[in-house]
Amino acid sequence: MKKHYQMGNQTVRALDGIDLTIRKNEFVAIMGPSGSGKSTLMNILGCLDVPSEGTYSLNGQSISGMDDDDLASIRNREIGFVFQSFNLLPRYTALENVALPLTYAGIPRKEREQRARKVLSEVGLEDRMEHKPNELSGGQRQRVALARALVTRPSIILADEPTGNLDTATSEDVMRLFGEIHRQGNTIILVTHEEDIARHANRIVRMKDGKIGSDTLNRSSKKKKLK
Repeated sequence: MKKHYQMGNQTVRALDGIDLTIRKNEFVAIMGPSGSGKSTLMNILGCLDVPSEGTYSLNGQSISGMDDDDLASIRNREIGFVFQSFNLLPRYTALENVALPLTYAGIPRKEREQRARKVLSEVGLEDRMEHKPNELSGGQRQRVALARALVTRPSIILADEPTGNLDTATSEDVMRLFGEIHRQGNTIILVTHEEDIARHANRIVRMKDGKIGSDTLNRSSKKKKLK
């Protein structure tokens, strides 16, 4: 798979021949320096972009050649996103933020609230549902963001530097939560530049210059349970 961009007269080879298979219920960390292609790869895996050459299949369905509406439909059904900056709506409560993707999906209000309450409880925020983002700590906001990613029952969780705005202790708490979610059957793909964070994954893919430099199983992955 390749992804090239044209910048003036120059062709940027963001991805220059990627061959990658991620199986159901894997926990994969993607690492690499700035400009290595990891963000471009994440965008394609998340159906935010399509390859210039080659194919990408998600659960047996090829996304290559899909238009924006088809890509949006796939994203809404299959993928939950977690971002470094949380991306929560400040005027909405935690419950309303989590329920929002279900609103877009046309789920009835009662079911939206039931599902949002359930996933907020699963991430340990049963007593913070009516709080707005500015009333929550950074770790709590990231838990809200993770609950929002889970509420649509996606097949894949894509996390882009999810601990980038958190201190070390809070980062460890959030990563233990990712581990619990993985053990419950979710596929997790994590982009990070932090070795300590990557060690929570079962597999580490390192990128360099638009290619995969190494792809190794992480036999020392952290398997601590949430307290």
